This record gives sequence, C-alpha cells and structure tokens, in this order.
Amino acid sequence: MRLPAPAVALALALAAAPAGAAEGEGHGGGLAALLWQALNLAILLAVLLYFARKPVVEYLEQRRTGIQESLESSARLLADAEVKLAEWQARGERLDAELAELRATSRRIAEEEREQILAQARSTAERIRRDATSAIDQELRRARATLSSEAAELAVELAARILAENVGEEDQRRLFDEFLERIETGSREGR
Repeated sequence: MRLPAPAVALALALAAAPAGAAEGEGHGGGLAALLWQALNLAILLAVLLYFARKPVVEYLEQRRTGIQESLESSARLLADAEVKLAEWQARGERLDAELAELRATSRRIAEEEREQILAQARSTAERIRRDATSAIDQELRRARATLSSEAAELAVELAARILAENVGEEDQRRLFDEFLERIETGSREGR
C-alpha cells in the first residue's frame, strides 16, 4: 500500500512542527506540548486515513477475494478428492470381489483338471492292466505250446529209448506186421 507523495509531505510537516514548537518553549510546557502532540497525531491519522483508506480498502478487498477464492478452490479440491476416494473404495471393493471370484474359478478349474487327470490315469492304468493281462495270457499260451512241444519230443525220445531197450527184433517184426495188417484192413474197408 503506497501513499501519494503530497500526503506523505504534509504528514511529515505536521509531525515536525510541534516538535520545533516544543523545543522553543523549553521544558516547562508539558501539558501544552502534550496537547499539541495529540493534535498532531490526530491530524496525521486523519490525513493518513483520508489518503490511505482507498488503497487499504482495495488491499483488504483483494485479500478477502483471494481468501474466498482459495477457500472455494479448496472446497472443490476436497469434493474432488472425496469423489475420487469413493471411486477408489468402490474399485477396491470390486477388485476384492473379482479376486474372490478368480480364486473360486481357479479352484474349480484346478479341481476339474485334477479329476480329468485322475480319470485319464485310471483309464491308462486299466488299459495297461488289460494289455499286461493279454500279454501274460499270450506268453502263457506260448509257454504251454512250447512246453507241450518239448514234452512231446521228450516223450517220443523216451519212448524210442524204452522201445529200443525193451523191444527186440522179433517184437519189432510182429509190430510191423500188425501195422501193415491194419493198413491193409483199413484200405479194404475204405473201398
């Protein structure tokens, strides 16, 4: 707040005048000097009030307007912040719900996959068991056939040895003759 130059000059002149008057009178005029200083102060204040009132009022009005605008701006910012806070809280609640849903879905999918894997494992185990049973049965048949064949060969060898040891030439001729008779008899009956 700046005072106009004439107002400052007048105020200084008035302030200097009583000081000079009080010095000229000496130290004896205490009440007159006090009254004179009070009058000077009142005039100084009146001049200052007359010239400084408009700038002071303008300054105070600007200050009041600035404070009011700051308060309004703060109120808008507070309202915006409250709206954003409400949005973030709602978003957080939605995220919590979505997270719970995702967890439930993940558990359900994991359980379904586990059941599928177990079903596949059971199916595979059953197929392997059937294949193993079939392979064992085939191997048993092969082994039986091999054993039967080897047993037959051993029986023939054993029979040949026993025959060779127990059957003489005479028995052999007789068996041979019986064999030929049967063949001839079978040929005649077949005709």
